[in-house]
Amino acid sequence: MTKRDYYEVLGVAKTAGDQEIKSAYRKLALKHHPDRNHGSKDAEDKFKEAAEAYAVLADADKRAAYDRYGHQGISGAGGGAGFDPTVFAGFEDILGGLGDIFGFGDIFGGGRRRGGPQRGADLRYDLEITFAESAKGVDTTIQIPRLEPCETCGGNGAAPGTSPTRCPQCQGRGQLRYQQGFFVVSRTCGQCGGSGHVIASPCTPCRGTGHLTRDRKLTVKVPAGIANGQRLRITGEGEVGALGGPPGDLYVVVQVQDHEFFRREGDDLFCALGVSFPTLALGGEIRVPTLDGDDPLKIPEGTDAGTVFRLRGKGMPSVNGRGRGDLHVMVQPRTPRKLTREQRTALEQLAKVLPSEAAVAGMPADDGEGRGVFDRVKDLFS
Repeated sequence: MTKRDYYEVLGVAKTAGDQEIKSAYRKLALKHHPDRNHGSKDAEDKFKEAAEAYAVLADADKRAAYDRYGHQGISGAGGGAGFDPTVFAGFEDILGGLGDIFGFGDIFGGGRRRGGPQRGADLRYDLEITFAESAKGVDTTIQIPRLEPCETCGGNGAAPGTSPTRCPQCQGRGQLRYQQGFFVVSRTCGQCGGSGHVIASPCTPCRGTGHLTRDRKLTVKVPAGIANGQRLRITGEGEVGALGGPPGDLYVVVQVQDHEFFRREGDDLFCALGVSFPTLALGGEIRVPTLDGDDPLKIPEGTDAGTVFRLRGKGMPSVNGRGRGDLHVMVQPRTPRKLTREQRTALEQLAKVLPSEAAVAGMPADDGEGRGVFDRVKDLFS
């Protein structure tokens, strides 16, 4: 039999919006619902026809294909391969709960069995470490509360000497299936809660749940070079799984404390170091703090304030073990707060032989890219 146009089925124009299509389907579904038309084959067919039309027109891709090629363009959509039952979300009051309906599998293909072993939940733990610990790596012990199998019942929830029995209502399936019009509906068994078994004598410590909350101590190996916000996954250390399912995982999120001297970007480190004016003007050697101790740094004669030197391989180690970053050192003139009489006299004599114009000219206005000294400082240490 030739299929009717889907827009005609829902009674909407081809320019109808999503909300208009949804509203039209709701009205038809309520009107022709099998519960309201017991034994009516005509109502059942119209209900199914409306559902098929909505399954296509509510999906943007299928609707576009239908508008262009008609029924040939959506072969299988709403009636075979490619059907997406999530388009019916929001119609639980009509369809009896989308998550419980098994009939879409019987009508449109697919379907799945609910219940059975379930994987445990993942857990998160926030671990705070120092900057030095992030640079060197550290082994630390943490304590987390989590669900673990009850030792008394071994995790089955039954009192010692007893065991769970198969649920007599669902025969161990965890679901009850029945016909609702042309739908085959599957609902979670109310007697066993979907587990497929019942416990006549619950275990006292866990009250029949099969698990208890325990504090567990774990040793976490934090690798060198780990950055703030990175996380470590510890497989199988999450919550215990239900009905014999596998446990979840534990995610340790690392929070690294700020350093008083270094600032990190990627694997590179940045710092600012005060240097005396004579050293900047005449050149010399200074000691630069690094993660491994002080390293020498040669200052060329006539070095400007704000000059950045790079010490290769003196940054943070890469967390994947592939080398280290660099250390970038910005030198800034260090002005003495208190001067002796001899120092003041020497500076006054220097001021007489160095015109103020020379001091201004000696400071470059920018770095060749339109950025002045303060811009460079801001870029590096903001």
